[in-house]
Amino acid sequence: MTWGLEAASVRFGPRVALDQVTLTVRPSTVGVVVGGDGSGKSTCLRALVGLVRLSGGTARRPPKRAIGYVPATAGLYVDLTVEENLAFSGRAYGMTGPELASRSTELLEQIGLADARDRLGGHLSGGMQRKLAVGTALLHRPALLVLDEPTTGIDPVSRAELWRLISGAAAEGAAVVASTTYVDEARRASTLTLLEGGRSIATGSPSQVVAAVPGRLGIVRGGAQPPGLSWRWGRTWRVWAPSGVLPVGAEPQQPDLEDAVVIAALADGHGA
Repeated sequence: MTWGLEAASVRFGPRVALDQVTLTVRPSTVGVVVGGDGSGKSTCLRALVGLVRLSGGTARRPPKRAIGYVPATAGLYVDLTVEENLAFSGRAYGMTGPELASRSTELLEQIGLADARDRLGGHLSGGMQRKLAVGTALLHRPALLVLDEPTTGIDPVSRAELWRLISGAAAEGAAVVASTTYVDEARRASTLTLLEGGRSIATGSPSQVVAAVPGRLGIVRGGAQPPGLSWRWGRTWRVWAPSGVLPVGAEPQQPDLEDAVVIAALADGHGA
């Protein structure tokens, strides 16, 4: 069974927060929604889990008890201990007794918080808080796991550990979708959806998104910014030619996923 959105739109008064977005999430896969601040990522995921009402289109989701959701905020109770957070979440999903105790112990080991079980949520580091939030969402083995920017603002080691948990959930059969501002995380996805201004401007597997880059990409080494649509890349310049004709001095360059994301936004802005 696949879950997702079909031509979904969301309005907040006169403002269109989501405009005809389609998102498909399949079991045992990880889908990633990529975009900057204000692109519509949170609205998209909130619409998927039923926290905002659609003004158009449809949503397919399992029953509420089969969904695990972590919002962009911490997603835990700071005045409860680690173990109490898990117990509260488990009971909310109908888990009790030995089942809850066994699963909590298993997850505490998986998320690396077994030694912090008696620590208040508010006394955990940012990375530990995010791991606990993901743990509470995984506790009941959801069919659909939805994570809104789970790795934002945490250190690289914690990011890697969180992605190990996320990938593990997919390996156990969950349909997983996560939003991020980090393009490097999109490389881990089976499918990605790039949002800009509440609209989907690119979708597919990472390789498909790269292969669909229009025009031609070039690189200019050093010097002043070249003419046309260009951006700094370390000590070089990337330059994109929608027509396929690169400026003089630009060497042809095969785009990678980060290039593809930048070019998709440029193409959208220039009607290419």
